[in-house]
Amino acid sequence: MAAPIRRVLMRSAASAMRHAKPAEWHYGPGFDAARAARQHGTFAELVAASGAEIEWLTEEDDGLADSVFTHDPSLSTDHGAIILSMGKALRRPEPALHEKAYRRMGVPILGRIEAPGTVEGGDCVWVDTKTLAIGRGVRTNEAGIRQMAALLAPYGVEVLGYDLPLWHGEEACLHLMSVISPLADDLALVHSPLLPAAFYQLLKARGIRLVEGDPREFHDSFGLSLNVLPTAPREVIAVAGFPKTAAAMEAAGCRVQTFEADALCIACEGGPTCLTRPVWRA
Repeated sequence: MAAPIRRVLMRSAASAMRHAKPAEWHYGPGFDAARAARQHGTFAELVAASGAEIEWLTEEDDGLADSVFTHDPSLSTDHGAIILSMGKALRRPEPALHEKAYRRMGVPILGRIEAPGTVEGGDCVWVDTKTLAIGRGVRTNEAGIRQMAALLAPYGVEVLGYDLPLWHGEEACLHLMSVISPLADDLALVHSPLLPAAFYQLLKARGIRLVEGDPREFHDSFGLSLNVLPTAPREVIAVAGFPKTAAAMEAAGCRVQTFEADALCIACEGGPTCLTRPVWRA
């Protein structure tokens, strides 16, 4: 999950969020559609500068504000894309946008998570090429995890489910990736107090070094200080304003680039990882 990004799915905030109603989408008071679009544009420039080819989803005025967070509706594997099933009702049309994009790009569809199963991409963490950890919480359920395990078993991939805490409630979004961001194959940024204990033990057993983000910054940002995007091993894009967490990554040998994202990420509960669906890392 930290190899160099070569191809990535994104959705413009200018089209997705232009008519978003904050109360409907559970966005905070800092949300401003025009500022969010400008901040997203800056972020996209950083992604492109890393060498990644950006594949843009539809520019239609479809009212799907959260579709800017392209990490969640699908999952990339070595064998094709898996079309996921969203736990947030307002986001249920989004996987169809991803399937259409994959077919346009010539990416094979390995399978789909079907109702009543739900799996969101933010709950999926590749520990290595043969181990997929999935957080079981308000957005991903047991039925979805079992379907994922059945899809990947023929390829020798083990799927491990871990229970997540409720944290701020059913309307808030706590994904497994809310508490861990891979920085390299053997390095990850974490907020260990909310990590499932068994997952924490697995990471340690696999020799993955854990860098603790600043707990106060995690609390003040509702977890967004930890949501960082590796464009290559130890090359990271993060939300501006969390210097202690950035310093912890830099002390671990990372180069950290930041962008202003109060109206886009902080207000809308989705960070740099959420804004991208890597299709190909190499």
